Amino acid sequence: MEINIVHGKGDFIGGMCSINDESFLVLNKRKPIDQRLNILAIEFTKINLKNIYLSPILREFISNSQQGLF
Repeated sequence: MEINIVHGKGDFIGGMCSINDESFLVLNKRKPIDQRLNILAIEFTKINLKNIYLSPILREFISNSQQGLF
């Protein structure tokens, strides 16, 4: 699965979307870094990451986000 990460400015929170069979994860540059990281983690919990290598700390961050610890 290929996901394009897009950084933009505007009046939006961010998240995953699809356009013409392409997946995009849109992040708002104007939001604090912790909010952008949480958007990434929340969206990654919706994807099967079992066969994709992620560093243990990143995998833990995503797991904690899913459990509402961040």
